[in-house]
Amino acid sequence: MSEEQQKNVFGEPIASCSDSPVTGFYRNGCCDTGPEDVGSHTVCAIMTDEFLAYTKSVGNDLSTPIPAYGFPGLKAGDRWCLCAARWKQAHAAGAAPRVVLSATNEAALEIVPLEELKRYAIDLS
Repeated sequence: MSEEQQKNVFGEPIASCSDSPVTGFYRNGCCDTGPEDVGSHTVCAIMTDEFLAYTKSVGNDLSTPIPAYGFPGLKAGDRWCLCAARWKQAHAAGAAPRVVLSATNEAALEIVPLEELKRYAIDLS
C-alpha cells in the first residue's frame, strides 16, 4: 500500500468509512486499495437488511461473525468497504445499499460510474 493518502471519488483525500467495526481491505477504517486487493474493496456502503440478505444469497455472508478472523458480522447501519463489483451486482439486482462518497475510493470508478454511485449517496447536498 502506498504511503500517500488515497483519494475519494471527488479526487479529495479519502475519509474514514468505519472504525466500529473496523473496515477496509487493510483494516485501517478506510476503503484504501492496492495490488493485493484483487476484489477492489473500495465502496463505503451502509449495510441494510436487504443488502445483507442479498449478498448472503450469492455466497458472501457478511452478517455471520467469524471470530477466528476478528470479524464481528455486520448488521443494518454498519458501514463497510464493499467490493465495487459486488455493489454493482447488488445494484443490478435492486439491492444496492447507500454509499458514502467521501469515503469511497476513486478506484471504484473503474467498475462503477460516478453517476450510479451518486444516486445512492448519503453525503451529497
